[in-house]
Amino acid sequence: MKFFAFASALLIGSTSAFAPASTRSSSALFMSEEAAEVPLLEVKEKVPCFGATPLGGEPVFIGENYWDKFTLEYGSEATGTFLQAAELKHGRSAMLATVGFAFHKLGLTLDNISPHEYLSVTNDVKFADLAAMSPVDAIKAVPPEGMAQMFMAIALVEIYELTHKDGKLASDERVAPGLQAGGLTGDLGWNPLGVKVTDRRRLSEIQNGRAAMFAICAWVANESISGSFPLPLPW
Repeated sequence: MKFFAFASALLIGSTSAFAPASTRSSSALFMSEEAAEVPLLEVKEKVPCFGATPLGGEPVFIGENYWDKFTLEYGSEATGTFLQAAELKHGRSAMLATVGFAFHKLGLTLDNISPHEYLSVTNDVKFADLAAMSPVDAIKAVPPEGMAQMFMAIALVEIYELTHKDGKLASDERVAPGLQAGGLTGDLGWNPLGVKVTDRRRLSEIQNGRAAMFAICAWVANESISGSFPLPLPW
């Protein structure tokens, strides 16, 4: 009887002694399986940006930290393509605006060029009346019908880019090329003179567009608030 009690106590003690070790090993195995299922942090490759500003020596990428945020954290390479296209379009619009503004200030207006006297007969708006105004006041004096025509002309260009790819209407695609990721590039495929597009010419267009955006902002500010532009202007 004593032997049976001693054997029972020995068996129970041995079982309790090995129980924690078994629990620890199973927990460690479960944690290792969990760790194996957790994916490693994905390291995205840096998206290059064309158009760095050449300041004497090496090109300087102004705003590189914001570019990385938009293309790596908030978006992708397609986001960068859209941003570059947006800058290109704003630059082209600004270049047209600076040319029109300068022509107006230098007297190269339609009252001296056009055979027509009136911009709008129904609204009694003459080209000579607009030429006598400042560029800012002149654009405000354009009738709503004229503003609508300008809006429609710009809309046609935008619709063309949205629906065409490589200069052809993308009728076989379910989603318009301009609505696809990276579809808007600013390249309309319109090159009637057959000019060879090189990186140097692309960079020149971007740089001239940036300068034009600064210029038109300064000119409009100076026209609206006299003397707000500290440098002398040619008119």
